[in-house]
Amino acid sequence: MSFDKILIANRGEIACRVIASAQALGYRTVAVYSEADRDARHVRLADEALCIGPANATASYLNIGALLDACRRSSADAVHPGYGFLSENSDFARACENAGITFIGPPVAAIRLMGSKRLSKIAMEEAGVPCVPGYQGEDQSDDTLLREARRIGLPLMIKASAGGGGRGMRVVTDETEIPAQLNSARQEARNSFGNDELILERAVSTPRHVEIQVFGDHHGNVIHLGERDCSVQRRHQKVVEEAPSPALDATLRRRMGEAAVNAARACGYVGAGTVEFLLGADGEFYFLEMNTRLQVEHPVTELVTGQDLVAWQLKVAAGEALPLTQDQVTLTGHAMEVRLYAEDPAQGYLPQTGPVRRWRPASGEGIRVDHGLREGDQVGSHYDPMLAKIIAHGATREEARRRLLRAVEDTVLAGVNDNRAFLAAILRHPVFAAGEATTAFIGADFAGDPSLTPAQPGDALWSVAALLFARHQDHRRNGPGRGWQSSALGAQPLTLGCGEHSRTLTLQGTRVAGELPVALEEMDDESVVAEVDGIRRRFHWCRHGDQLWLQHGADKAVFQDLTHQPAAGRDGPGSGRLSAPMDGAVVSLSASVGEQVRRGQVLAVMEAMKMEHVLKADCDGTVTEVAVAVGDQVRRQQLLVALEADVAPT
Repeated sequence: MSFDKILIANRGEIACRVIASAQALGYRTVAVYSEADRDARHVRLADEALCIGPANATASYLNIGALLDACRRSSADAVHPGYGFLSENSDFARACENAGITFIGPPVAAIRLMGSKRLSKIAMEEAGVPCVPGYQGEDQSDDTLLREARRIGLPLMIKASAGGGGRGMRVVTDETEIPAQLNSARQEARNSFGNDELILERAVSTPRHVEIQVFGDHHGNVIHLGERDCSVQRRHQKVVEEAPSPALDATLRRRMGEAAVNAARACGYVGAGTVEFLLGADGEFYFLEMNTRLQVEHPVTELVTGQDLVAWQLKVAAGEALPLTQDQVTLTGHAMEVRLYAEDPAQGYLPQTGPVRRWRPASGEGIRVDHGLREGDQVGSHYDPMLAKIIAHGATREEARRRLLRAVEDTVLAGVNDNRAFLAAILRHPVFAAGEATTAFIGADFAGDPSLTPAQPGDALWSVAALLFARHQDHRRNGPGRGWQSSALGAQPLTLGCGEHSRTLTLQGTRVAGELPVALEEMDDESVVAEVDGIRRRFHWCRHGDQLWLQHGADKAVFQDLTHQPAAGRDGPGSGRLSAPMDGAVVSLSASVGEQVRRGQVLAVMEAMKMEHVLKADCDGTVTEVAVAVGDQVRRQQLLVALEADVAPT
């Protein structure tokens, strides 16, 4: 099992993370990249790098033949799969073994067993691991699934047996919706995983999502390294993770840890894995699934245990025994992690694309940021929208929460929209701060939060943006020797735009008439210190073309100077023009020219960043144009379908 050179079959932050630990242990590293990732950070960090295909993941990062060829060409004798992509693909693990390449992961049989929610649940029941009552039978006929669904009762959880990430998962609370939701889940599972097998479970009301980190070696040792609480989720995808869980005491931690170790032993597990449980309000817990790979949220476990889990993976794969026994595992302090996404929570969490104009990750005591970003990168629609992980450690949960909140607000990202304001609002929320968030948190306690509502920037951002635009104009007219003294400004009107909002402001010396008095005190190419209503504040800024990006804490806005631009019309709600809300691919169309449609009727489905997005008619009308076809790659704001809106008689 000896190896010297490791090929990382992944991209982004996890590829960078694996490269760091592998190089620290003296291994040579090989990065692979698609044509879209040619200049990516992980490519530059590795000792060697090879292109394995076009941007489409199916032709590159999911191409087993291309990855094995990259191993041959680079003489890599081990593969680390990271997470996602082929990390839980038993065919890839088997292909590596057949080629004489060490797969840094569990045995093929364990991957295959735990890759099926149906088979794994059967195995866990046989091993005595608590499981949610449900149906995981081989008979997948409509009649059987309907009968079993009615037997289990409501609320009902429908799950794709293969895969994860919330795809192929549905919660049903109305019995009449069961047939349609079964069909919908089956179709999404088939499209996402090539497997339409389903399982059914009784939904556990407002549970906690608690997972146990397990590790096994080739010598028969299996231990756990404590738990992570991943209850804060949206669409069954984790948003915040922490260790330890605020819901567990020592007794419950021991019980869940023992159950997780039993689960790992039952499948002959080797390497890093995670056993996920649902924890009910009554203290009972139930097996959910086992992830046969390193988890996105592994840093919080590393920070509270003081261990490098990637280094553990490499040592175990090389045949070494686990570095610690169960009695030697200790948890110190508290750690929290949030996932920085290129998405817009105020627009239904739509994935965002665009350039990385500026990237300054937060730093400081107890702060860690795992990322794969470089300034100049283009965030596209081909891969998952997660950009980075921001992690904090503290002596107590409250200290970790405060540090993480500050780190989220101090992280500087310009050029692409992100979810920082959403993350900061979660960390401030009293329910989360009290450690009481369940899986229902975002949908219930957080549903009315202002961070989920499109809003125009505050007066301070408008005022500072106006002064910066005026400074830019003054600088262009008078040259760099003029300096940046705000007293040089005369009275002048400026019309600024920010998304759907616009505002005309009149500058008079150091203040904006009718707004806050603002004076620019210090300025460089990245930040400006402004005195706003008597308080000095630092703003980060970046200008590109006619756009000015401005950030203060978690508040961020992109402004345009519209002073000399004519008013331009645009499509609005009820216009009858259905445009792409993001870059992506058209996976289905339900409209044809001449068809009469109703408001809310599904006309198209797009896929972007591994998620499907349903697009509906915004008015009653007749389809006059279908501008795309299934399979087309489209750009944001590109026309998909046009309607002639019905006009009510007068």
